[in-house]
Amino acid sequence: MSEIFKIDATSGKARRGFLYTPHGSVNTPVFMPVATKGTIKTIPSWDFKKLRIEMIISNAFHIYVRPGIDVIKKFGGIHEFIKFYGSIFTDSGGFQMSNEDFYAGIRENGIIFREPVSGNKLLYTPELSAEIQNSIGSDIAMSLDYVLPYGKSKRRMYEAVKLTTRWSKIFREKRSGIAFGIVQGGTFRDLREISASEITDIDFEGFAVGGLSMGEPKDVMMDILGYTLDLMPEKKPRYFMGLGSPLDIIEGVLMGIDIFDSVFPTRNARHGLALTWKGPINLRKNVLKENFGKLDDECSCMTCNNYNISYIHHLFKENEILGLYLLTLHNIYFMMDLMEKIRESIEKNTLNSLHEKLKEVYGKNGNKQ
Repeated sequence: MSEIFKIDATSGKARRGFLYTPHGSVNTPVFMPVATKGTIKTIPSWDFKKLRIEMIISNAFHIYVRPGIDVIKKFGGIHEFIKFYGSIFTDSGGFQMSNEDFYAGIRENGIIFREPVSGNKLLYTPELSAEIQNSIGSDIAMSLDYVLPYGKSKRRMYEAVKLTTRWSKIFREKRSGIAFGIVQGGTFRDLREISASEITDIDFEGFAVGGLSMGEPKDVMMDILGYTLDLMPEKKPRYFMGLGSPLDIIEGVLMGIDIFDSVFPTRNARHGLALTWKGPINLRKNVLKENFGKLDDECSCMTCNNYNISYIHHLFKENEILGLYLLTLHNIYFMMDLMEKIRESIEKNTLNSLHEKLKEVYGKNGNKQ
């Protein structure tokens, strides 16, 4: 397969580039809104273009459970099913190991999941994960990995590393398109070295850092993240799974990450928290009842152009669905704006100034995942 990634500019370890997929080129660094079940919660796909969304991520396991790959195939693939014709990443489903409602055990050849609809047990193998992602036509597929939360023993983490390597080799053989491998190892540096060596030796088009943002302290996460990134190929795209707060993202970019995803903007919107260039705003606070200003004077999204804070506050106080939509739309627009500013700052070598600005407004209280 031809190269899928081009670096156009650098600023320290930060890279500005392009990721090429069957559905077009994607500007990097990029943030992917999460569409786990084929939808960004509350946002219809006709809004994606005006929100400047170039790429989203869905979950192969959830889509396999419902509606099922036979339904997706009848539409000709996931792009036609959800009516989004940009690039689509799919997570393998391995992360569902962290969900007790799904996880039922581990085997040498795969994960035992409990299907949430039927309650039946399913052996979820790397072969099945590749088949699902091939069948639905995702642009980039994640290899099946063994996910463990922070605090597990080194012996368990070593087992996760070895099974992730085993499954990755099988997955790469079965995957017919672009695929990313995932480096595991928890917070153990020697295990990260083993995993990075084994996974990057497989012919993947890109690589992800997995097994972090799983309960470990922030300083530990960033330390291991930086250490792991230094073990990965410089000329291939790097993806950190599940990092989404504005400050964490720019700090990840400074360390050399190209791709991010998180429910941070959408989940916070559903809880009434707006992301702005002056910091987060809690729209449920009574003090905002007579605030007739815009959510964000620097924002030109449809929400900010048409409604004031007082009205959106009213919608949340009355539990009106419109409030969820308007704030989700705004938060995603903010994230896309953030990524544009980051890319421009890399080109102009002003990334440190943007970092300082975000530290001021998304420090202690505004940076929780």
